[in-house]
Amino acid sequence: MTLHFNRHTERNKRKTLRQNATDAEQRLWQYFKSKQVGTKFRRQYSVDAYVLDFYTPRSKLAIEVDGDSHFTADAMQYDSGRTAYVEQFGIEVLRFSNLEIVENIEGVLEAIQAAVKRRKATSP
Repeated sequence: MTLHFNRHTERNKRKTLRQNATDAEQRLWQYFKSKQVGTKFRRQYSVDAYVLDFYTPRSKLAIEVDGDSHFTADAMQYDSGRTAYVEQFGIEVLRFSNLEIVENIEGVLEAIQAAVKRRKATSP
């Protein structure tokens, strides 16, 4: 399991990302840490060299929070490859912008809850 997930070599990167979370990530974490979406999420969970913003192992669902830097052509191409790599492990990736989280947290939470339910319904 640790061959690909939360490897020790990525520990410092994960810790730094947790300490420097964006306002949108912090806001979303307030809902996740109290399990208001129906499952336990982990912050800054790594899959090989990629660090996911949030991940729930039970549903194999990752949540990525994207700031402005993710909307350049190069960043979008990188994110696409990253998502494809993570999906090879059976993990579904949902992406939300910082703006979506700040302006429509209820809609974001509904989409996440729906994905959690869907993933539970299809898991063995």
